[in-house]
Amino acid sequence: MTIVRMGFVAMSMELKNASPSKTMTFTQFQKQEDREAAIRKLERIALENLENTHRILKHNHFNEVHFYRFSSKLIPLADHAELAGWDYMQPLKGKLAEIGGFVKEHGMRVDFHPDHFVVLNSPNRDVLINSVKNLKMHYLLLKGMKIDPTHRCVLHVGGNYKDTEKSLERFVEQWGDVPLPIQRMIMLENDDTSFTLEDTLYLSEKLGVPLVFDYHHHLAFHRDKTWEDKWDRVVDTWKASPLPIKMHISSPKSEDKFRHHSDYVDVDMFFRFLDEIKGSVPQIDCMIEAKQKDEALFTLIKQIKDRANVEMIDGSSFYLK
Repeated sequence: MTIVRMGFVAMSMELKNASPSKTMTFTQFQKQEDREAAIRKLERIALENLENTHRILKHNHFNEVHFYRFSSKLIPLADHAELAGWDYMQPLKGKLAEIGGFVKEHGMRVDFHPDHFVVLNSPNRDVLINSVKNLKMHYLLLKGMKIDPTHRCVLHVGGNYKDTEKSLERFVEQWGDVPLPIQRMIMLENDDTSFTLEDTLYLSEKLGVPLVFDYHHHLAFHRDKTWEDKWDRVVDTWKASPLPIKMHISSPKSEDKFRHHSDYVDVDMFFRFLDEIKGSVPQIDCMIEAKQKDEALFTLIKQIKDRANVEMIDGSSFYLK
C-alpha cells in the first residue's frame, strides 16, 4: 500500500479575511513622506501575513491537513533594491518561531514555490542575482521558523530562450553561483511549455536535485500518458531527501484551455496517476494546485471516500490499496 497525503496552496477559501499575501507596491511605498514610517508599515503588513498564515495552519490542523505551501509574498518588497538595508527579519522573529513551533508540534510538511521571476538559467546576470536574493529570503524565513530548509522550495527550470539544450546547460553552469545552503533547498518541477519531464530529469540527475512531477503539466505538454517509463527515475531523485516524494496535481479548466488550472481536481484524472504509481513508494505527498484551494481538497476527499481501493486515514490522507 501507498500512503497518499494531500495539501493546498497558500489561501483558504473557508477562512475570512485571512490572506497571507497582503502587499504594498513600491509606488505606494514611495508616496509615503516618512521612509521609516513606510518601513514600519511594511513590517506591519508582513506580521499580518504571518498571523494569517498561522490562522490557516490552525485551520489545517483542525481539518487534519498536514501539507501546506506558504505564500511567497509574506514580506512585501523584501528583496527590492531600494530597500537593501532593511533588516526585515528582526521584527518577524517571534512570529516566525511561533509558526515553526506549530508546524513541528503537529508534524506538518510545509514548503514554498517562488514566483516566476526567480530564474536561475537567465542569460541576464542581474536576473540571476535577484533570483538568488529572492531565494535567500525564503531560506531566511525557514531558518526563522527553525525548519530544516532542505527541499522546501520548488522551482521551474526557467526560460527556454529558443534553445532548450543551451538553456539546460546554462542552468548547470550557473548552479555553481547559487550558495550551497540554497542549492539544498531547491526542488525542480517540469512545466507545460518549455521543459519536459525528460529535460527536468536531466538536471535533477546531474545536480542531485529532487524532481516534483506535475502530472497536469506533463499532459499539457504532450497530450499523452507516456511518463510511466520515467517514474522510477523520478523516485530515485528523492533517494537522499529527508522528505517523502511529492507531486503536483491539478486539472485542466477545459479542453480549449487545457493548460489553465480548474477550480477543482478531476478525481478520475488523479486516480489514473495514482493507480499507476501505487506500491512504488511508501508515501507520496500531493500538492493540489486548484483555484478553490482548501475547498478543492475537501471536495476531492469527499469523492475519494467512495472509491473501493481507498482506506481513509484522516481528513486529508488515505491508503491506496
